[in-house]
Amino acid sequence: MDSSSLMQYILTGLAQGGLYALIGLGFVLIYNVTGIINFVQGEFVMLGAMLAVTYERMGLPLPLVIVFAVVSVALIGAGLEVISIRPARRATPLTLIIITIGLSMAVRGIALLIWGTDPLVIPAFSGGGPIKILGGALMPQQFWILGATAVSVLGLYIFLDLTVMGKAFRACVINKMGASLMGISPRRMSTLAFALGAAVGALGGVVFAPTLASYDMGMALGVKGFVAAVLGGLTSVPGVILSGFIVGIGESFGTAFISSGYKDAISLFILLLVLLVRPQGLFGIYGGKRV
Repeated sequence: MDSSSLMQYILTGLAQGGLYALIGLGFVLIYNVTGIINFVQGEFVMLGAMLAVTYERMGLPLPLVIVFAVVSVALIGAGLEVISIRPARRATPLTLIIITIGLSMAVRGIALLIWGTDPLVIPAFSGGGPIKILGGALMPQQFWILGATAVSVLGLYIFLDLTVMGKAFRACVINKMGASLMGISPRRMSTLAFALGAAVGALGGVVFAPTLASYDMGMALGVKGFVAAVLGGLTSVPGVILSGFIVGIGESFGTAFISSGYKDAISLFILLLVLLVRPQGLFGIYGGKRV
């Protein structure tokens, strides 16, 4: 394998890993506040992509397509939390996970009725040919994925560290009881967590829409995002970002050297391999709490 091929596999993995990191970030945001593994996360990605196609076909300019798609899915995420998770907040974690699985199936079914089975097409956000980097190359749309990851991380940092609402959110993550005694509503923070998780997932779907937009795309992407979240320990934002890139690069090399037919299984293999060595994930802490 020459150096240019090696760099190509790495660049392709980084671009794909950026999407997995965005999806995993949604898992982490919701889990840290609610303790719920939200298996609707992949459908938030799908909804972002499908709504982006819908808004683009309505003739809206690209900035409005992105904003409207992300805000729409954020509102859907908040609505799902209010009507399905909040009434069952005293249920066991297993029950809540089953609820999210059921919601995922319902959202996918509704998307099938609205958009049909055929993949939809949306133009790439940027024109031009591949951009050469150290012997490898990336399409302009792949830079949008990496840019969306960077913007999401920066936006979350600004929100969580520099705003009053963000500090209330962090307080609820650290100690729900203490936060409630200080006048912070855990219910509202739970709804906010679902909205943020949905928004991050939707952004990933929007920038991925020129590559793939179909009603059933969320399942496979959700699994890979979940793998990234678990590898990151389900508690660490930097951990899940790094884990997303690890999964993407591992998948890229696995596709090149094993078979593209095993593409969806490679991420699960990485997960099993890591958990055999570090059950708490690559960036988790033994006996750690959600922080």
